[in-house]
Amino acid sequence: MWGLLLALAAFAPAVGPALGAPRNSVLGLAQPGTTKVPGSTPALHSSPAQPPAETANGTSEQHVRIRVIKKKKVIMKKRKKLTLTRPTPLVTAGPLVTPTPAGTLDPAEKQETGCPPLGLESLRVSDSRLEASSSQSFGLGPHRGRLNIQSGLEDGDLYDGAWCAEEQDADPWFQVDAGHPTRFSGVITQGRNSVWRYDWVTSYKVQFSNDSRTWWGSRNHSSGMDAVFPANSDPETPVLNLLPEPQVARFIRLLPQTWLQGGAPCLRAEILACPVSDPNDLFLEAPASGSSDPLDFQHHNYKAMRKLMKQVQEQCPNITRIYSIGKSYQGLKLPHVSPGEPEVRYVAGMHGNEALGRELLLLLMQFLCHEFLRGNPRVTRLLSEMRIHLLPSMNPDGYEIAYHRGSELVGWAEGRWNNQSIDLNHNFADLNTPLWEAQDDGKVPHIVPNHHLPLPTYYTLPNATVAPETRAVIKWMKRIPFVLSANLHGGELVVSYPFDMTRTPWAARELTPTPDDAVFRWLSTVYAGSNLAMQDTSRRPCHSQDFSVHGNIINGADWHTVPGSMNDFSYLHTNCFEVTVELSCDKFPHENELPQEWENNKDALLTYLEQVRMGIAGVVRDKDTELGIADAVIAVDGINHDVTTAWGGDYWRLLTPGDYMVTASAEGYHSVTRNCRVTFEEGPFPCNFVLTKTPKQRLRELLAAGAKVPPDLRRRLERLRGQKD
Repeated sequence: MWGLLLALAAFAPAVGPALGAPRNSVLGLAQPGTTKVPGSTPALHSSPAQPPAETANGTSEQHVRIRVIKKKKVIMKKRKKLTLTRPTPLVTAGPLVTPTPAGTLDPAEKQETGCPPLGLESLRVSDSRLEASSSQSFGLGPHRGRLNIQSGLEDGDLYDGAWCAEEQDADPWFQVDAGHPTRFSGVITQGRNSVWRYDWVTSYKVQFSNDSRTWWGSRNHSSGMDAVFPANSDPETPVLNLLPEPQVARFIRLLPQTWLQGGAPCLRAEILACPVSDPNDLFLEAPASGSSDPLDFQHHNYKAMRKLMKQVQEQCPNITRIYSIGKSYQGLKLPHVSPGEPEVRYVAGMHGNEALGRELLLLLMQFLCHEFLRGNPRVTRLLSEMRIHLLPSMNPDGYEIAYHRGSELVGWAEGRWNNQSIDLNHNFADLNTPLWEAQDDGKVPHIVPNHHLPLPTYYTLPNATVAPETRAVIKWMKRIPFVLSANLHGGELVVSYPFDMTRTPWAARELTPTPDDAVFRWLSTVYAGSNLAMQDTSRRPCHSQDFSVHGNIINGADWHTVPGSMNDFSYLHTNCFEVTVELSCDKFPHENELPQEWENNKDALLTYLEQVRMGIAGVVRDKDTELGIADAVIAVDGINHDVTTAWGGDYWRLLTPGDYMVTASAEGYHSVTRNCRVTFEEGPFPCNFVLTKTPKQRLRELLAAGAKVPPDLRRRLERLRGQKD
């Protein structure tokens, strides 16, 4: 894993030594391989599945594998010969496309690639542009026919996992309005996402129209018959079919021909389409989207990531340093500084298939370097007041799996886990349980501390199920006194904050705030309030929850419990306050989406970093030596969570505006309490402490040095003995 320090950082395969940087570097990076040509879509590839063999009675049979997902466990069951139902011949409005025998695509036929997704998954295609012949319910309406859309826990609610036609619908169809003439080149389909049902289409035809009344079909070159495209054999695996010949039209229809027996014609889809010019200017042009920043907007595999990070370091050698924090299970390095400035970090790619965060951090490191060279005052101040560590790929092994599948074909879960099939976001030590048990027994904070909880014994055993990526990140956390962090994920649009684990055992969800709930809500609101997509009041929910009603933030445990999360671990084992940012409905957006996604998140990424100035900061010093005291405890009255000083005695303590009584204490010293005020003005508010050694501590140090005990210290010790007697 390679990191960039600006400081930038990252995980990666075994390569050469980490690049050095000046001691005062303030930008930290990570990096991977081959560069793709902008606009190309090598990720969109698939071998067409062979259509099922027909039987004499018009049905077809095939062996399929059913993936059953239940409470995080994936069970593979092999069903014997499922019979596929073929409905009556297709009838369409307007000029008929004559039904023909099931002509299928010739696998040897050359298929053209290159068009990006139209935007069903990313929500660029609005609900109003999706129609269907019928729907079983509103929750199974055409607006739910989007690739990778996820259902709620209950079937039959408003948020089901596909479009499903009514059972009595003999000629079902699903229609997409591109809004203007478009060059359609392919279709990707999935079945229904559901915990309880199995529904998927096994073959379909495709038709096109310019007015939604007159339709023509996609035909097989070799036979001249209507092309019947093989579809899905399980509900989740995306299947790509490229058209025998791309078609220019405004509307496209998918017409299911066969589906799983006993099920219904249900599908989720994405359409591959390229824009075409409109010489008559009959259609309004879509508003321009993208970014004017001169950045590298493409997906980067491991080798390309490292190459890009090295380029940034070479362009800005005075403010960047590349370092490795460890290696992944397959040997990919995880790319990685003096008191004075707070250490902040961004981590992405914990789930390898959630690729947007990775690319945003690669874009952020380019942007910071470019704007620093231009003299941008905001960026210059950021880089002079803090050290920024960027870890773009915590799970490089999982990403490589997802990258080779491609942005539209990776599905919802492939590449999520590391190469040991470990979910890294459940792999950190559970420190919540021992803390809460100690609180219930009245042991916190006098016997059991409320901060920097030690690792449980079981977690440190050689045979403990701890991924090498997790161990590397924990060592990184211990080595650098991070103050603020965000963990970038994908698949939703929301910011979640600790605790991520419910306090009630086995509760699926429950509001479980930390003692610093006000700070975490502030941090989450800052990011959500600066993110363009989250602030778009016209957008629809991604899947089954509308987070906009709560400002696009949520307590993690109140969403779904996550034992062993990195957020909770950071808070309880280190000084670092960390939130999770779910960046986009689409976990692995296509390259052409990256410029807009960068614009959606650019200001939020910068504004969030600036929040490290919020609160108090200072140095705890020894009165006699004037040196900083390491590991001094900073306690705030009314907040049952302390932080500690770094090795130089410096500390940063995030707080919302207000007046606080703050106590600094250290072993062998008298504690000192003072009032510290946090205002809405840019901070942090300076709150320094000078501690005096206790008589016993002074005596220990003098005796250890072989020095004579001063008379004043002797008298104080005698008085203390007299009080004790």
